[in-house]
Amino acid sequence: MDYWHFTRHYFHSDIEDKVMKRLVILGGGESGVGTALLGKQKGYQVFVSDKGRIQEKYKDVLLNNEIEFEDEQHTASLIFNADVVMKSPGIPDKVALVTELRNAAIPIVSEIEFASQFTDATLVAITGSNGKTTTASLTHHVLCADFDVGLAGNIGDSFAKQINDKDHENYVLEVSSFQLDDIHQFRPKVAVITNITPDHLDRYDFKFENYIASKFRIVENQTREDYFIYDADDEVITEHIKQHQIQSKKLPFSLTKVIEEGAYYKDNKIIITIDNNQIIMPTDNITLEGKHNIKNAMAASTVAHLLKIRKQTIRESLENFQGVEHRLEHVLKINKVQYINDSKATNVNATYFALESMDAPTVWIVGGVDKGNDYNELFPFVNEKVKAIICLGLDNSKLFDAFGNMVDIIVETGYMSEAVKIAYKIAEAGDNVLLSPACASFDLFDNYEDRGRQFKKAVRNL
Repeated sequence: MDYWHFTRHYFHSDIEDKVMKRLVILGGGESGVGTALLGKQKGYQVFVSDKGRIQEKYKDVLLNNEIEFEDEQHTASLIFNADVVMKSPGIPDKVALVTELRNAAIPIVSEIEFASQFTDATLVAITGSNGKTTTASLTHHVLCADFDVGLAGNIGDSFAKQINDKDHENYVLEVSSFQLDDIHQFRPKVAVITNITPDHLDRYDFKFENYIASKFRIVENQTREDYFIYDADDEVITEHIKQHQIQSKKLPFSLTKVIEEGAYYKDNKIIITIDNNQIIMPTDNITLEGKHNIKNAMAASTVAHLLKIRKQTIRESLENFQGVEHRLEHVLKINKVQYINDSKATNVNATYFALESMDAPTVWIVGGVDKGNDYNELFPFVNEKVKAIICLGLDNSKLFDAFGNMVDIIVETGYMSEAVKIAYKIAEAGDNVLLSPACASFDLFDNYEDRGRQFKKAVRNL
């Protein structure tokens, strides 16, 4: 289907069809139900279909709003008469139903694509393999001081639901590669890529270049009036920029080199220059720890400076930001041992940043569903900082092979409560106990949030 056919087929045009357009939503979770509410408000005939079981809280919303739905099945006759399909990001492209919809030339969109046509808000969209949740939350925190701002995407209430309930003047959107895969016209005023490292390659034919291309879709509809903020120290990003034309104005940030237009770090200060307007931000009192969080702060501060937030406001916001749950979250200190929840570290690169930031001997809890991990980049930190490893997963053989000869103590368990008890016995005053799994959570837990909350509960039970 060509582009103009697509937009005529999918978007409500100025001359409305007399026949109500049919919106079918695959997936009855946060994004699916939010899209259903917005679709109904905008005059679509809406039907929600989920192959799994829809949670009761979402069923109640659909029932209360008289939106048709089904769960634990997909009924073809109720799906293939769609004018447009919104596919939840968790559903892979290779699922037979999705393939058949594409073969039938039925447009498939993501929630951010569908919702963005119904708002005139300024959109700041943030993606990256790691750091996007912290950067999005921090950016939202800074902008909230002066603006009406919604925080959506992969975080909080869905983008569509917020537009339906109370459309904000601005949005900070944390967007995944899966959400970007199904955009067509989505165009943020400000796009941010925090970094790109191998992740979710099972969804991209195990080709890193496919995953990179997916991340860069965030800028594909931008014009010269828009802005692109990115990590200039990331070789994957800089190499892609050299080889592909990007229309928007580039504002890089760097820890290692001076940036004339953008942001850089020197002498514990962030220096940001945009259109000859420079601000300097001291970082001594920033609550977030680690070099990676200096980068997150640079990205958020660049967005804020671009949108004309006052320097004093930016600095105060950086200093009072409390961080994100499950991301290097300090839980408790017991017998002078600090317990740290980094359950959101679902890949090796995220755990790299966590171990890098450890400033004391560390008992490391690691493991879960391995996504083809290469642990080599962690070896220097494990040798230098890790005194014991607790493997928490159904299959820990790869972890034993990688780290068995590096530490004196390496054990395994299938229970979070036991992992924490073992850590309690091993750790001594002044040590850290770090949950940073480097793996997905689905072998033993519902998701990374469930894993992190079980860790915190086990720590509090000590």
